[in-house]
Amino acid sequence: MKPQEIENKIYEIRHQNVMLYFDLAEMYQTETRALKQAVRRNLERFPIDFMFELNEIEIESMVSQNVIPSKQQLGGAKPFAFTEQGVAMLSSVLKSKIAIEINISIIRAFVLMRQYALSHIELSEKLNQLENTFNKKFNDVAEALNFLLQKDHIETEQKQRKPIGYKKQ
Repeated sequence: MKPQEIENKIYEIRHQNVMLYFDLAEMYQTETRALKQAVRRNLERFPIDFMFELNEIEIESMVSQNVIPSKQQLGGAKPFAFTEQGVAMLSSVLKSKIAIEINISIIRAFVLMRQYALSHIELSEKLNQLENTFNKKFNDVAEALNFLLQKDHIETEQKQRKPIGYKKQ
């Protein structure tokens, strides 16, 4: 599976990158019922930082964005959301070759997204540095212009000059 296809199924919920159980079931080529059952039988492997159920507000938000089907189509069940660690733990619960191969691809996609986020942060910091440098230089130029403008407004005494031109007789 291509990393781009996987990245499209990674969502940010509660400030964490997660994948939803029905997307994972589709990738693992298993039924959602079987995936949820395997998880429920091994809940001790999935602490809250590995997996959580979406609350009503999160469900409504995701439905309104057409990310997930309506609650009626979900059968009233709250979707599971798996973090990167939860996805890694799923391979030990499902124990199939497809699950292992797909998990490797998913972990690589999570790593790519993390690298992208870090490069974005570095780029943002660089832009802030450039902005600060520009502001300092701009302030220096503004001060110089203000000085020159004030200098022009100061009246200076001029000495009486001899007129230039022909003398009248």
